[in-house]
This record gives sequence, structure tokens and C-alpha cells, in this order.
Amino acid sequence: MLGGMTQTFTVQVAGFGEIEASSGERLVRALERGGVDILHRCGGVARCTTCRVTFQEGEPDAMTAAEFDKLTEKDLLGQARLSCQIECAPGMSVTPLQTETSSGLERGKAPAEQIEPDPVWTTRPGASTEG
Repeated sequence: MLGGMTQTFTVQVAGFGEIEASSGERLVRALERGGVDILHRCGGVARCTTCRVTFQEGEPDAMTAAEFDKLTEKDLLGQARLSCQIECAPGMSVTPLQTETSSGLERGKAPAEQIEPDPVWTTRPGASTEG
């Protein structure tokens, strides 16, 4: 079956083990579905930084302009990524930085299936642009 096939793979999550994800799935949604109580307060629209993660492996070179702007504003650029602005890909290994358990805060409304706002893609600082 062509076109309808979605690649599934595992993402390593520090403190939680492996979770299953699908190519193109938003990382914040995969984390939640995998049992990680990742904190997110703004509904997945890059208006806060509560869903941030760090990458041990597999950090994508692509970054949305919304993520770039929010991380720059909060002085977190190059230190963390926003899981609501990242599409899952094979080889990812992440550490969630804030969970409901660790923060004592409640999550906001569930993020949509697709990245919001409509992504304008850029390249993250420090990304390799070599082939």
C-alpha cells in the first residue's frame, strides 16, 4: 500500500524508556501517548516553553520560526527544544525537562495533530548544513 504507510519507530525518553512514534507525529503528542506526563500549557502553539526537551541523539536540523522566536525570547536557544514544534523521526533520544509530576502544574489543552501555528521552517543554530 503506497502513500498510506506511516513509518513507526521508537523514541528513547530518559526516565521513561522507549515510546512508539510515527513519522511526522508531533513529539509532544507521542510523549503523552507513550505515558510521559510532559507539561504543556499553551496548547502546543509555541507560546510558552513548558514542553521543552533536550536531545541526546537525533535532534532535527529543522526548526519552526515560532520555536526559534520563543526560544530566543526566553534565552533558551541552543539549550532546549519545544516538543510541540518537532516532528518525530527515527533515532531520537530526548529528556523531557518539565513534567506535571516534577512541576506540580497541570497541562493545558491538548495540542492539535498538526504543528501550530502553520510551520515556517528554518534551520536551527548549530545544525550541520553539510550534505
